[in-house]
Amino acid sequence: MSELEGGNCFPRLLLGVNVGLALVEGIVAFLALFQLLRIHLRNQELGWTRQKVFHVLIGSSNLGYFVYLVLALFAACNGWRCWSDSCGFIFMAFPKILFFAAFLLLLSFWVDLCHQPDDDDDYEGSFIEEALLEKTSHANLANIDSHRKCFPVRLSRIGYRQKLVILVTLLLFIIMMAFAVIIWIGLGENPIDSEVASRVYLDLSAIAMVLLGAALACYGILLYLKMRKVRAEQPSSEMWKVAGLTIVSVLCFVSSSCVELLTDIPLLYHWHQWPLNDIYASLLLVLYYFVGSSLPSAVVLWVMRELPPAEASNVQEESRTLAFVADSSVATHNPQRWTTTTSMQNQASRASPI
Repeated sequence: MSELEGGNCFPRLLLGVNVGLALVEGIVAFLALFQLLRIHLRNQELGWTRQKVFHVLIGSSNLGYFVYLVLALFAACNGWRCWSDSCGFIFMAFPKILFFAAFLLLLSFWVDLCHQPDDDDDYEGSFIEEALLEKTSHANLANIDSHRKCFPVRLSRIGYRQKLVILVTLLLFIIMMAFAVIIWIGLGENPIDSEVASRVYLDLSAIAMVLLGAALACYGILLYLKMRKVRAEQPSSEMWKVAGLTIVSVLCFVSSSCVELLTDIPLLYHWHQWPLNDIYASLLLVLYYFVGSSLPSAVVLWVMRELPPAEASNVQEESRTLAFVADSSVATHNPQRWTTTTSMQNQASRASPI
């Protein structure tokens, strides 16, 4: 196994695998950011929606992995000493936190759906049915004004569990920087071992990913069972999206966490002097980066590939008119109008719990 110190490049097999993985990560990042641009240009007045936030997190995470893998190759060939210290650790840990935040945000939405009370027997007013039928239901809460251009994100419109996701993500960044400082201090003449600090961080990261996968499995099953009771136009497709994303997340998270716990493969910026077959190392790299990161990111992008309606303002006006009719006596004497207006709004926008 080649070392990063000494200016030696990777063997040809490992070099090819790293280049291939970097290309895959770059393609996924490009698709995510390109789709984000399309969504933003299609509905600029909606501000930051859930779909946009997911694309930002997925695109930024894969872009970070792309930069890390490319810089790791240059560092190995040129013998960058700073890279084998705390710099490489930061570039390694930063995209993993963004990736973790994306699926933690997904878990928060699933928890909201699973804990939504079902008081109505026909589920016509339940939150799940609105999520299944109205992809832009969150646009009903949006009031377009001049202040929104300067402040597109409002904390009052962020759910309680989503605020917890933000706090957890910030805490993870603080912990990562603290470990980076410890690793940098351990390079001097002191009892701190930088390699042990890196190993501890990787173990904690792997355990967190396993717990996240287990939580996604539990709430994915609960959401799947709850969606079976919902009368929607195409409930089976949404159910399979939830089931597929749950299975992919669990398998990918467990496999990458096993690599993180049992090997030093994630420490690409600082190879250790221990004998390892290049073919075996290449397979572990593919398992960790492609299966653990690129595959679940691609599945999320595929599930959220549909663009929102082009004219969200019209949907907003319809929803406000619908709410006004619901409280008036016209709805009682003219139920046909209520049904027609509701069907038009449902056809204008359909949603996914993803």
